[in-house]
Amino acid sequence: MTHLDAITTLETAINSHDANSIAACFSAGYVSETPHHPSRNFEGRATVLRNWTAILGRFPNLTARVLRRAINGDEVWSEWEMDGTAADGTSAGIVGPVIWRTDSNGLVSWARFYLEPATDEPIRPS
Repeated sequence: MTHLDAITTLETAINSHDANSIAACFSAGYVSETPHHPSRNFEGRATVLRNWTAILGRFPNLTARVLRRAINGDEVWSEWEMDGTAADGTSAGIVGPVIWRTDSNGLVSWARFYLEPATDEPIRPS
């Protein structure tokens, strides 16, 4: 499995709405970094499973799309777009880049997330 295949497999797993399939894309020692929100950093596949179980519980129709991807050495740089609607009608959109590394088994072993909620608000008021 190539680095790009691992990201395609993850995208497919997210769109399957099965938290176990998503968690299976990650190594046991997976490391997640979120530079804009360091308190969200974590390690381990078990946390991936817990997080995605909660996400899919809130947004059961979540859709993920990888818009672009590129290889840089042992890293895959990707641009993601995700959206879904909660039971209460709340919609969510998340966009941004993620940098990934995979291990020799083709599992995601490290990621650096720059995903943020999308908004219709202008960056600067007119």
